[in-house]
Amino acid sequence: MRVVVLASGSEGNSTYIETENIKLLIDLGRNAKYIKEKLESIDIRPEEINYILISHTHKDHTSALKTFVNRYKTTVLLSQPMFYDLEEIKEYENIIIYEDDIYLKDLTIKTIKSSHDAPDARNFIIEYKGKSVVYVTDTGYVNRKYFEKLKNKEIYLFESNHDIEMLLNGPYPKWLKTRVVGSYGHLSNKDSSFYLSKLIGNKTQKIVLMHLSHINNTEEKALEMIHETFKEYEIDFEDIICAKRSEITEVVK
Repeated sequence: MRVVVLASGSEGNSTYIETENIKLLIDLGRNAKYIKEKLESIDIRPEEINYILISHTHKDHTSALKTFVNRYKTTVLLSQPMFYDLEEIKEYENIIIYEDDIYLKDLTIKTIKSSHDAPDARNFIIEYKGKSVVYVTDTGYVNRKYFEKLKNKEIYLFESNHDIEMLLNGPYPKWLKTRVVGSYGHLSNKDSSFYLSKLIGNKTQKIVLMHLSHINNTEEKALEMIHETFKEYEIDFEDIICAKRSEITEVVK
C-alpha cells in the first residue's frame, strides 16, 4: 500500500491511496488542475483513479469533484446525506452510496462517524493485506467507542488543526473561534496528541499530522505538542511529519 497526502488544510484536502488493484482518492479539494499535477508528480495519471471516497461535503474537500468526475468518469463513494447535499453531481451516474463499511476488491474501508458540522461526516480505517491506515480529520472529538477499532494501526493520518492560544488570540471572529474549538469543529494540537498517545502501538510506523491551520497553527507547534505529550506518557516514537497545504508528502508505505 502507498499513501501520499496531496493537499491538507483549509484551502483543500486530498489523499491518494494505492494497493495492487485499487487507486483511491480520499476527498477532492483544491482544483482539478492541482490534483492532476500532484498525481502526475508521483507517476499516476488521473484517469487511473478508480474511486473517490468522500468524507464530508465541505468545499475544502469537494471543490474539484465536479470537474474531475466529468473529465475522468471516476466512481464516487459517498453516503446518502452527502449525495443529497452535493447538487453538482446529482445527475452523475458513477456513484456508490455507502452506509457503513465498504469492500473494494482487495481493500476494506471501515467508516466511523466524525463530529463535524456537515450533513454526515466520516473518518476511515483502510485495510489491505493486514495493514491499516487510520484517517481522522475534521472532527471536534474522537468518540471513545471507536478507540478499539483505531488502536495500534500502521499509519495514522490525524488532524492537528490549531494551537489553542493562537486561535483564541488570533484574528478569527468570536463565532468562528467557538465553532473551531467546539464539539463539531476541529481537533487542536493538544487533542490530537492526547488521542494519538492512546491509540498508537508497537505496529505503528508513521504519523502524518493533517489539516494544520495556516493562521492558527505552525508545524513547529504541532510537532512540539505531540513530542511533549509522548514524552509525558513515556512513548518512544519519532516518525511524525506534517502534511502541507500545497506540497505532497513523501510516499508512505
